[in-house]
Amino acid sequence: MFSAKQLSTEQIDSLRAAASSGASMSELQRLIKEEFGQTLTYMDTRFLISDLKIELVEESKKTEVKTDEPVVPVPTGKVTTTIDTLTLPGALISGKVTFSDGQTGVWMLDQTGRPGLDPDQPGYRPTEEDIMDFQIQLRDLIKKRGF
Repeated sequence: MFSAKQLSTEQIDSLRAAASSGASMSELQRLIKEEFGQTLTYMDTRFLISDLKIELVEESKKTEVKTDEPVVPVPTGKVTTTIDTLTLPGALISGKVTFSDGQTGVWMLDQTGRPGLDPDQPGYRPTEEDIMDFQIQLRDLIKKRGF
């Protein structure tokens, strides 16, 4: 097993400099092999870095998150209903629905046959016409599946 005592202070400083410049664990492992002539396993490298109290600097991934703009559903003018291939826990059958105004939600029928609708936008209530279209589509989909 490799020990931190086997490294000189210059080698330790080199490891710290590489880590502070953003080197990953595998890059430090490669540095130890190429510059110090020591072949270490990944786990031994992790233990060495831990023993030397070297902290790795991870590059933050740049992701654009727009929190100011709310997601605006696109009105389609019709209701579309789908059945999930993987049913929700506790449900006999489940799926997704998109109403004519673009609002979406998850629907399910529980083991006793009670329907449930969970709209993606809290407090959303579809129109009576959309509910009727949804019920007709749901009935047809359920018949096709043999329930």
